[in-house]
Amino acid sequence: MSGAERFLALLTRVERAVCIAAFIVMALAVFADVAARAVLGHGLMGALQIGVMGMIVAAFVGAGLASDAGGHLRPRVFDRLIPRALEPAVDRVAEALTALFCAVFAVVALAVTAETARLGDVNPVLGWAVWPVQAVLPVAFASLALRHAVYALRPDLRPRARAAG
Repeated sequence: MSGAERFLALLTRVERAVCIAAFIVMALAVFADVAARAVLGHGLMGALQIGVMGMIVAAFVGAGLASDAGGHLRPRVFDRLIPRALEPAVDRVAEALTALFCAVFAVVALAVTAETARLGDVNPVLGWAVWPVQAVLPVAFASLALRHAVYALRPDLRPRARAAG
């Protein structure tokens, strides 16, 4: 197993663990709120906000898992316009552009998160700082940028190439 393969495998394991943990937090928060409504007649203050935070983390980290599985969204409308002989080159360019796009968004998300931390923004219901959950954005985009950069450099590691091989 090459270094790139080990890197992608580790990245996937970490993303999967974080996604599962976030989903558990989300499910427990919603379950606790529903149970409290049934037993106490009212929900738990902040439970829904915690559930939403779990959903945000699961959704953004899950984007990396979708890319790993080849299930990310991409337009296929032009696929038939590309000659078969050019497909490998076009795929590499597409992966490189995706990596660049994600890297730019990682930088922008990092700047926004840093500004949120600097301003001391808090969730109005919970009183918790917003930036720790917001920090998932630059991390998720950086992860996607790295993953697609590897795919651009090593097309044999792309999900479609792995499935075919």
